[in-house]
Amino acid sequence: MTSLKHLIAAAVTAVALGAPASAETLRVGMECTYAPFNYKTETGELAGYDVDVAKGVADIIGADLEFVCQQWDGMIPALLANKFDLIVASMSITESRLEKIDFSSPYRDSVGRIIGKSGQDMNLFDDAGAPIAANFDGLRIGVERASTYENWFNAKLPDADIVLYDGNEEMYLDLVNGRVDAIITNPMKAHLRFLSQENGSGFEFISPAINEVEYFGVGVGIGLRQGQPELKARLNGAIKQLINDGKLTDYALQYFPFPIHNEDWGDS
Repeated sequence: MTSLKHLIAAAVTAVALGAPASAETLRVGMECTYAPFNYKTETGELAGYDVDVAKGVADIIGADLEFVCQQWDGMIPALLANKFDLIVASMSITESRLEKIDFSSPYRDSVGRIIGKSGQDMNLFDDAGAPIAANFDGLRIGVERASTYENWFNAKLPDADIVLYDGNEEMYLDLVNGRVDAIITNPMKAHLRFLSQENGSGFEFISPAINEVEYFGVGVGIGLRQGQPELKARLNGAIKQLINDGKLTDYALQYFPFPIHNEDWGDS
């Protein structure tokens, strides 16, 4: 009996010493409807630039991932409620968000553009790129709820008639059907999901790129709860490696004809 106990104990010890430590699992929140950045394919698998970035970072830091789909306006509250550990959802790094959560270094540019009917000279912006408030009078503008675009309109054009939406697909549909006169959104996504498609025929960008750091931030980063400097440092190192290895460019070229990050970020 004693010999059997010793054998069992030795076997357990050997397994414990020889088995690799379990990889940490990081739960990642994203909309899952924001193509081409994070969305579900016809087979139900998650795909998109954000998904590629999340997987690339996880490979470098040695973590497993568990994706959690979350509506946009509840993204930060869900992170703070520990529903997931990271936000990888094309979320711009802004001062207001930094009051609530922390961010990694950026992995994507963050800008906005307004889309309307082709051939209409609405003259909404002056030569310096500033909005002309009077020329927005009488226009209904579609804006995603709780987004940097809503913040920009509230600050720059508080009297504009904006219509809030929970997602971009609804905005595109209402624009086509004339329920709104224009919409503001991410130009990269709009090109792929709308302007280059049949239902986007007859529409175009009617504004310059809007990239004011005060509202749109320095770029898009990975969101995490405050007070996690070690995790943040690991995320930053992984993003820098993805840039310097050319992986971020590879990810972008699957969806766009150009990179969508700043190469200088790899040197910072």
